[in-house]
Amino acid sequence: MTDFGLKWSCEYCTYENWPSAIKCTMCRAQRHNAPIITEEPYKSSSSLDPQLCTTQGGSTLLICPDSSARPRVRIADELPETSSKWSCHMCTYLNWPRAIRCTQCLCQRHQGSKQGPLSPSEAPQTSESGSRPSPVTSDPCEEYNDRNRLNMHTQRWPCSACTYENWPKSLRCVVCDHPKPSSTPEAPQQDSEAESATSPSIVNEQERENVRTAGGGGGLRGRQRKLSPPTCKGQAEVKIELASGAVGSDNEQEADFKKLKQIRNRMRRSDWLFLNACAGVVEGDLAAVEAYKSSDGDIARQLTADEVSQQTAKCIPALVCPELTEQIRREVAAALHRRKGEFPCYFFTDLVTFTLPADIEDLPPNVQEKLFDEVLDRDVQKELEEESPIINWSLELGTRLDSRLYALWNRTAGDCLLDSVLQATWGIYDKDSVLRKSLNDSLHDCSHWFYTRWKEWESWYSQSFGLHFSLREEQWQEDWAFILSLASQPGASLEQTHVFVLAHILRRPIIVYGVKYYKSFRGETLGYTRFQGVYLPLLWEQSFCWKSPIALGYTRGHFSALVAMENDGYDNRGAGANLNTDDDVTVTFLPLVDSERKLLHIHFLSAQEMGTEEQQERMLRQWMDCCVTEGGVLVAMQKSSRRRNHPLVTQMVEKWLDGYRQLAACPTLSDGEEEEEDEDE
Repeated sequence: MTDFGLKWSCEYCTYENWPSAIKCTMCRAQRHNAPIITEEPYKSSSSLDPQLCTTQGGSTLLICPDSSARPRVRIADELPETSSKWSCHMCTYLNWPRAIRCTQCLCQRHQGSKQGPLSPSEAPQTSESGSRPSPVTSDPCEEYNDRNRLNMHTQRWPCSACTYENWPKSLRCVVCDHPKPSSTPEAPQQDSEAESATSPSIVNEQERENVRTAGGGGGLRGRQRKLSPPTCKGQAEVKIELASGAVGSDNEQEADFKKLKQIRNRMRRSDWLFLNACAGVVEGDLAAVEAYKSSDGDIARQLTADEVSQQTAKCIPALVCPELTEQIRREVAAALHRRKGEFPCYFFTDLVTFTLPADIEDLPPNVQEKLFDEVLDRDVQKELEEESPIINWSLELGTRLDSRLYALWNRTAGDCLLDSVLQATWGIYDKDSVLRKSLNDSLHDCSHWFYTRWKEWESWYSQSFGLHFSLREEQWQEDWAFILSLASQPGASLEQTHVFVLAHILRRPIIVYGVKYYKSFRGETLGYTRFQGVYLPLLWEQSFCWKSPIALGYTRGHFSALVAMENDGYDNRGAGANLNTDDDVTVTFLPLVDSERKLLHIHFLSAQEMGTEEQQERMLRQWMDCCVTEGGVLVAMQKSSRRRNHPLVTQMVEKWLDGYRQLAACPTLSDGEEEEEDEDE
């Protein structure tokens, strides 16, 4: 195995150079105490060091780690200065004299520049016999690196249809047969008339046939060299050197070809033409339609289940109405204020709760199904409902009390907790990191208050679960510093402490319905998640907070907003409930117990607040409007009203719903409706 330990570090740029390099490959600084490299053959004596030894004449012999790739050269004098290099007329990069093309931009060497190696007068003379010609004075390690860089910087062109990165010589996409964009530089002209007369489709089919043969990458590279033969002997030598120096990138190319073969095996050329034609109908590209018709494609062909089984494009209100969404973001930023006094925490001045409109039930069933596919996260809904009964486990709450919870689709950009909080309130994402900044500032400005609660809660949690460990104050401080750092990093995952702080910013409780255990991809239980439970704004005065909570779902490291659908305000009352609400107020009953009727945990209680289950239930009733249903389920009432809700949020939802109303008004009838009409006739 190659030993990289003998590389020398440049004292100016710290670049790790090969042992045979006299100057730094990166900054061209002279090596400090550079050894003399001779052309003597390797010594096989076991008394010599395998890497560095001394010959009988006293000269130092340094063996390169990769001796098979780079020969040893005697360099008695210094390498020529950079003035001997030729400057590229396109990018001004200084190339070595032997380079035929620019190493940086692959531009052809200008005719005015000298080609080939240095002349004998420019080459340094060795101290050996003058009869033997002097070797080229360029650094062999540098030439080796230049060849690799030249091979690695080959510019591929991405297909505008399927985004596959094709080799430069391909005139059509190897995967979907889409033509090469006109803005991409054209391939060099073919030397043979037969090659130039070959149609792009035939060339492309030959390339794909080379991909299918054994050896993968070799066939395609050979085809590319055949399409663009060298124009001179010097270029031919460079091509041969590039082919021999490209061995190091074979693994990457083989992986690309393996992926390409998998794609090609799944779909035929006619399938791609048909899908391109379908996209052309939508985008108005008649050329794609004509290409499918000219290939004798069936015009009456319909999309199969496999072709339409791709992930459904999400269509949430925040993405449909960008103008209103930006106005709502400005309203969110204006609604955040910092409290003056000893507890300078940020807080919202408006109480906003997002709900799905009741008009959804007026849409046809097929349109409703499409709407739910585009606005909900079906995987999260299934995991919280079916795999483990976490939400909607009570038929009483879901049917008679009309309190079914829906998991909104949420992006996975690392800010899912903040996004889900704003989705459950304002119906938008935290795109501008306004909520994250408020979270970070509140944690730092009120660090002492939150730190005391966090430390006491973590100590109690470790004791209650039998962990029996105690940390030094320095360790507590280090863990707390890590929690603070997470709040300041956009995209960083957040923890229970951050949910507790967000409850104070919202000035309302947060109920998290989540899975209890971390599981591997095999389904093995790895540990407790600790997110499920109730987060109360305990550091505020109760009179300063709202009693209407929001609900979040947690599944495998991802948060989702759980929202309800508006109801008509009919008499949805549990035992002991006194709503006294207007007709347009929607009341959603959120369970405060799990499916086993155990009370949800209240996070970050102090030692004085911890007590029996009856005491914790009493605390929940103090911070929220609670009642007990006829089935004996303790619930918290979430109240929302169109009249009290923010008008911009109402406009955004109405504009989003108008798209589905237009879809429902389409005169196209379903097969079932047509059959019913036929039976009536």
